Amino acid sequence: MTSTVTADPRVGKSDSGGGRGTGGARRRLPRIPDRIRNGGLPYLLLLPAILLELLVHLIPMVVGIVMSFRQLTQFFISNWGNAPWTGLDNYRIAVDFDAPIGEALLHSFFVTCVFTFFAVGLSWLFGVAAAIMLQESFKGRGLLRAIFLVPYALPVYAAVITWAFMFQRDNGLVNHVLHDQLGLTDQPSFWLIGDNSFYALLVVSVWKGWPFALLILMAGLQNIPRELYEAASIDGAGIWQQIRKITLPSLRPVNQVLVLVLFLWTFNDFNTPFVLFGRAAPKNADLISLHIYQSSFVTWNFGTGSAMSVLLLLFLLLVTAVYLLVTSRKKKGSGV
Repeated sequence: MTSTVTADPRVGKSDSGGGRGTGGARRRLPRIPDRIRNGGLPYLLLLPAILLELLVHLIPMVVGIVMSFRQLTQFFISNWGNAPWTGLDNYRIAVDFDAPIGEALLHSFFVTCVFTFFAVGLSWLFGVAAAIMLQESFKGRGLLRAIFLVPYALPVYAAVITWAFMFQRDNGLVNHVLHDQLGLTDQPSFWLIGDNSFYALLVVSVWKGWPFALLILMAGLQNIPRELYEAASIDGAGIWQQIRKITLPSLRPVNQVLVLVLFLWTFNDFNTPFVLFGRAAPKNADLISLHIYQSSFVTWNFGTGSAMSVLLLLFLLLVTAVYLLVTSRKKKGSGV
């Protein structure tokens, strides 16, 4: 008896469709929410920060560069787009060191360089000393860490205003201690004007900046194995040899970044001299950030002030590039 097999076309289509459906499900492109969740979510989360960066930094930077090529004074402040185009004239005025404007800018630049050198050096030195001291466990270490970090946690304006009161000649705490109690000076000193203004600014800047160095260096010390110090101690190495041979070489990558950040922050610092001295700083404490502010908002010559700002930006970019190039070569030479 012969059996007849009848092929139902619907069954074949159904089976083949199911096979294609299974394979299609495997090869199917992910849906849009899946793409965002798998690959685009980090960029989506960064979008608000990128927009704020554009609004706060990049767009004003571009506007400032455009302003540096215009003769923007108080006569065109209401409609600065109609200010005459001057090309590089504002830059020529800024770098003409034989003229009063260029000479004042050059003096401010040198004052800022000297101030930055001492402020960064002292901040780093105090940070290293305190970080090494706090590396060992002892009673009260946590409290001492908290006290050391207070200047970094305080608001800048509140801290600098407090220092401004302390530096007052007649009723300030500094003169009260140095003159009235210790008798180190013949008469109360003027700290916010004259030659002493540089030292007052330096003290406030170091007091405000060294806790940041301490914080970064304490984090760097946590990555140094304790076995290195134990082995060095067994070999007879003293504390200074351990610092010179183990601590400082191990902190070199941290120090490279720390010094660069401290340099940029200190060289660009505007809040400290502005709150300490007001709109017009003494000649010995005339930092370039405050000098550019005076050239722009006091004399109402925004074109020249913008040109000075662009020159400062180019200088900082050049110093940063050279610093990174030199440190990267040293790192390759040392085999790190």
